[in-house]
Amino acid sequence: MAGAMDEQGLENAAILLMSLGEEEAAEVFKHLAPKEVQRLGETIARMKAVTRERVDQVFDIFEKVAASESMLVADNNEYVKSVLRKALGDDKANLLIDRIMQGSDVTGIESLKWMDAGSVAELLRNEHPQITAAILVHLEPDQAAEVLRVLTERQRNEVMVRIATLDGIQPAALRDLNEVMSKVLAGGDRAKKSNLGGAKAAAEILNMLGNAVETSVLDYVREADTELAQKIMDNMFTFDDVENIDDKGIQALMKEVQSESLVIALKGATPALRDKIFKNMSTRAAETLREDLESRGPVRLSEVEAEQKEMLKIVRRLVDEGQIVLAGGGDEAFV
Repeated sequence: MAGAMDEQGLENAAILLMSLGEEEAAEVFKHLAPKEVQRLGETIARMKAVTRERVDQVFDIFEKVAASESMLVADNNEYVKSVLRKALGDDKANLLIDRIMQGSDVTGIESLKWMDAGSVAELLRNEHPQITAAILVHLEPDQAAEVLRVLTERQRNEVMVRIATLDGIQPAALRDLNEVMSKVLAGGDRAKKSNLGGAKAAAEILNMLGNAVETSVLDYVREADTELAQKIMDNMFTFDDVENIDDKGIQALMKEVQSESLVIALKGATPALRDKIFKNMSTRAAETLREDLESRGPVRLSEVEAEQKEMLKIVRRLVDEGQIVLAGGGDEAFV
């Protein structure tokens, strides 16, 4: 499909699916992740007429990609482990390998990724905060944040404390989740726990919740455990922190952000951050952006925060890919 899910790749995938017809496209969608389905669906919905030449180009690309992927390896599991360790190093790779190899243990939770936040929150509303925390750390941070936003303030705070103090999930805990999910989880007897949760996971979710909720949760955690609250804060990255990204990182970020999204996000940015963005653009592009910011009328705070969150998602992805280095807190020079 669209390798890194960039805009060009998404359009190519959308054109290919539309060319297949409804039944064949539906079969392809069955094998995609929720976010892939959403992004492809949005791309298809906004596409208008496509030239015959563009369709032919997409077919050519698909044919080349399909031909290049005809060779298979003898042991897929060992191949995945080897590639991930070479690409990410042992520590990061092992975390990801654990999640990949234990896939059958979390099939029920995977199904939650297709549900809206309100439905997931309703499912978890009467569960113990520890169970809720164990489930939410398996979801993407933005979806987990949406679920937490639906819960009461007390529930939200209690769950966040448990996410931040969670140091892994034992097989017995997976069996508990299996009960919660009406025995849809596999609940295997693997001896190795999944390395999920912790201050970083809590920070990633908090980054998605917005300033008011973030402050409330951190105040609650601080009262219970000052050191834990500081660990969470050290792992947090806010939109204002984009100013601390070096010029090379800003330039990489600008390649990924749509102009309209950038304008809205910068409506709520500090002058220093705006200047940092302008400095890393061509003179013409910077001037155009300034004019767009000046001509744009008032924008709802919720819209500004939504676009800023989308930019933060891109930042985190670029960090994972090694294209951006963030200045870290505590005694570390970088994270």
